[in-house]
Amino acid sequence: MYNSHLITSGICGVLLITLSACALPKQSLLSTWKEMRHKTNAPLQTGVKYEVRKALANNVPFHPSSIKRYTFVFDEPRPPLLLSSNLNRNSQMRVRTTAYTHDESDHIIYGVKNAIGTNLRFGNVRSAAADWSRFPVGTQFRIAGQPGVTYVVDDYGSALVGTGTIDLYKPSRSMMDDWGVRHVDIEVIQWGSYEKSMDLMRDRTKWRHVRAMMDGIEARLRTAVLPQGKTPFTASL
Repeated sequence: MYNSHLITSGICGVLLITLSACALPKQSLLSTWKEMRHKTNAPLQTGVKYEVRKALANNVPFHPSSIKRYTFVFDEPRPPLLLSSNLNRNSQMRVRTTAYTHDESDHIIYGVKNAIGTNLRFGNVRSAAADWSRFPVGTQFRIAGQPGVTYVVDDYGSALVGTGTIDLYKPSRSMMDDWGVRHVDIEVIQWGSYEKSMDLMRDRTKWRHVRAMMDGIEARLRTAVLPQGKTPFTASL
């Protein structure tokens, strides 16, 4: 008798709950569902700390102890990286120059090869090394007082990063020593490509000076003010 009374009460309770739910307006139930769905799929808010749970191993039985808690903050999206040819700069300037040769101790492992994989040049067209975040690969310039000679930036060096110094290739130590350090006036004929510079350095990021140049290019391009009428893909120096 007691069990029958308990079962009967349970059934009545379920019916009462069901009838109560059915009694709610259909529009109210739909609104509630939409509100919950909106909250679940809401986009990430900037400046808000979110928690991420990351498994430390794969293909193993799940255990709470194998989970650690991580948090992150969704930042404002940064402006797109403008991998254009380059940005506006003066074509004439005074720069500090040094000289190097292929059989120096810090270059001997590369021999006569430059950073783009071709041979170092010396003639009417000559190789030069620089910080590619300042003088990107392919930059062509002339030095005042050297008619008929064009220099092309096709190399870089760790000691040049963070400086405005340009290192000029010389085929012998005597010519390197004779040049020494000189401040010269140059005229940039054509600026090189930041995009090509980045492409060449992407697989060399284990070197600190390479990472520094890539960071310098990104910082320069993100803060650039493009000329009127130019787009990120047509801006040039």
